[in-house]
Amino acid sequence: MTKGLIGKKIGMTQIFDEAGKVVPVTVVEAGPCVVTQLKTAENDGYSAVQLGFGDISPKHVNKPMTGHFKKNDLPFKRTLKEFKLDNADIKVGDILKADVFAAGDMVDVSGTSKGKGFQGAIKRHNQHRLKETHGSGPVARQAGSMGACSSPSRIFKGKGMAGHMGAEKVTIQNLVIVKIDTENNLIAIKGAVPGPKGGVVCITDAVKKA
Repeated sequence: MTKGLIGKKIGMTQIFDEAGKVVPVTVVEAGPCVVTQLKTAENDGYSAVQLGFGDISPKHVNKPMTGHFKKNDLPFKRTLKEFKLDNADIKVGDILKADVFAAGDMVDVSGTSKGKGFQGAIKRHNQHRLKETHGSGPVARQAGSMGACSSPSRIFKGKGMAGHMGAEKVTIQNLVIVKIDTENNLIAIKGAVPGPKGGVVCITDAVKKA
C-alpha cells in the first residue's frame, strides 16, 4: 500500500463525463491528514503510518492522547487511523492532502455502515415470506423452521435469524476516482461508499485492481 487518507463523507451527487454521460459520485472530504506517528518493525514489530483527521478541542482529549500529541507538538485530532504505507519519505508532522490520489485511481473505501437496529429475517437476510391468506397465521414474516427437535436439538451456527443489523465495518473495493478538487480537498468517487453523511471513511489503494 502506497496511498491512504482519512476523510468525511459529504454526500452523493452526479457529474457529467466527457461523453456527456451522467456519473453518480460520492463526495468525500479527504484530508488534510497529519502524520502523528511512524511505527517501525524495530520498535513496534510492524511498519505503519498513523494519520490524524478532524480538529478537536484539547478539553475533549484524555491525558494519554494529550501526551501523544504534545510529544511532537502536533495539533489535536479527533480520528486516528493506521495505514500500512511505504513510510520511507514520510515524517511525523507531514500533512497529506487529497492530491496524493489522482483521477482514474482505483481505491478501496472503508467505513461504518448505517445502523438499522433490530430487524427481522426478511430485511436482514433477504428471506421470503409466507402467503398471507388461507390460514398461514401471524407468522408470514417469521424465519420459519429452526430444524428438527430430536436431532440435533439445537440451532446451527450461521442460521439466518432476526437481530441487530448494520453499524459494522464495510469495505467497497475497486471504486474509481472521477475527479479531485485539490483546493478544497474533495474527492469524487464513482458509486456509493459506506456510512451516513458526515461519517468517517478511509480511502486506500485498491488491493484487487481489476
